[in-house]
Amino acid sequence: MDTLTQSQPAPGPSTPGRSTLPPGDTAADAARRTALRRMRAVALSLLVFAAVVYTATLGRDGLLGFVNAGAEASMVGAMADWFAVTALFRHPLGLPIPHTALIPKRKDELGRGLEEFVGENFLQEAIIRDRVTSAELSRRVGTWAVDRANARKVVAETMDVAAIALGKVQDHHITDLVEMALVPRFREEPIAPILGTFVTEAVRDDLHHGLVDLALEELHGWLVHNPETFADVLMERAPWWAPERLNELVTERLHVEAVRWLGDIRQDPRHRARKALDSMLARLGDDLLTNASTQQRAESFKLRVLDHPQFTATAISLWTAFRNALAGALQDPEGPLAQRLEEEVVAFAKRLLAEPELRARLDGWAADAAVFAVSRYGSELTAVITHTIEKWDGKEAAERIELHVGRDLQFIRINGTIVGGLVGVIIHALTVLVH
Repeated sequence: MDTLTQSQPAPGPSTPGRSTLPPGDTAADAARRTALRRMRAVALSLLVFAAVVYTATLGRDGLLGFVNAGAEASMVGAMADWFAVTALFRHPLGLPIPHTALIPKRKDELGRGLEEFVGENFLQEAIIRDRVTSAELSRRVGTWAVDRANARKVVAETMDVAAIALGKVQDHHITDLVEMALVPRFREEPIAPILGTFVTEAVRDDLHHGLVDLALEELHGWLVHNPETFADVLMERAPWWAPERLNELVTERLHVEAVRWLGDIRQDPRHRARKALDSMLARLGDDLLTNASTQQRAESFKLRVLDHPQFTATAISLWTAFRNALAGALQDPEGPLAQRLEEEVVAFAKRLLAEPELRARLDGWAADAAVFAVSRYGSELTAVITHTIEKWDGKEAAERIELHVGRDLQFIRINGTIVGGLVGVIIHALTVLVH
């Protein structure tokens, strides 16, 4: 009877060309093996108890006859269910009985069936969409990121990754990008329609006013604080025959008028100079879109810029300056960039919590992305099941599966013993009634 509770046999030689299962968690496997042996012992104890009762009541009548019949049926049920459970993983008693050792023999078919089951019942659009939507990812992200400590973690991690990525970009990468990708593309793409559309839309939507205000502010401030430089520039253009004092008076007057004129333009949004600039820009945008001569001049200017030997060097210089500034900002966890990013993360998290429409839109995008990924790559994901199981050694696969589910399967043996005994008593009672 020891074969009914025998420990799992040592795995046989691996099938040539197939890898064995990866080693599992030793502690977890040890706990599962102990639980499996305990349940096997319980099932065997019930079988032994039924055999002892059957032997002790053999040939008895009356109440003991019912006990004997129940014990006999319990043994039959226990043996039948032991055979059924054992036949899943190995040949019972080592006998090559047909339709036994099902898992080692048919694991490849079981893998394909599992692949189809997962694909048909889990990787479906409705299921994926419902699961992603019900998870409320945006609300969870908002709840987590609204905490400044968590927002700081996000910023720190983002800055670290960005710094690493930035360090991987070398000057020759930018040179290749400019010379092999950007310049040929710029040559092919007409610049006039792009500039014309941009200028026209900017003037129509008053987008250029902010830039004009900034330029006026800077120029006015420079004139106010640099009268000597302004005077020096004008004095270089003054006639040589004019008295020096006269030139100084004229220069001073011009400086005063220039400061006053720029001040008037700054303070008056409807100043004639602003309107003149708007009119000039509007006409330029229209000419770039419709005037062939203007378009040709724009294209010629573009080609001169692209052909200039300094173009690539200027691009590299701009990139170097940008990279150095950005690298310095990324390496300062307490700097303005980090603080600004942290504020933006917290602000966005607050928006997520306060705006259900935004959350619904983001959750919808997440669901669309998940559905797209599953529809495009779902078959490759489920195929991993079949490919992995096909590489497993049959005996070791059976051992591993039994280690995970064998404990629960022992309840089949226990239930078979108990239910078999009850059925045996009922059958014996019916037999007594009939006779």
